Amino acid sequence: MIYRISKDAAPALGDVQEAGPGDMVMILRDARERHDMARYWAAAGVAFRRGATITGSGI
Repeated sequence: MIYRISKDAAPALGDVQEAGPGDMVMILRDARERHDMARYWAAAGVAFRRGATITGSGI
C-alpha cells in the first residue's frame, strides 16, 4: 500500500506506523507545513524499522 502525506491529506498515524514490507510512505514537499508533521516523521520511522520504504519529494 502507498501512504501519501501532504499538507492537506494524510492517512491515520496508526496506519503509517503499521506499514511494513511491501508498503511505501510517500512524504510530499508540502507536508512540512503540517502542524502535526513531527508525529508523522515518528510514524514513518516506525514504518521504516518495520520494513516499509520511505520516499518523497523535497524531504
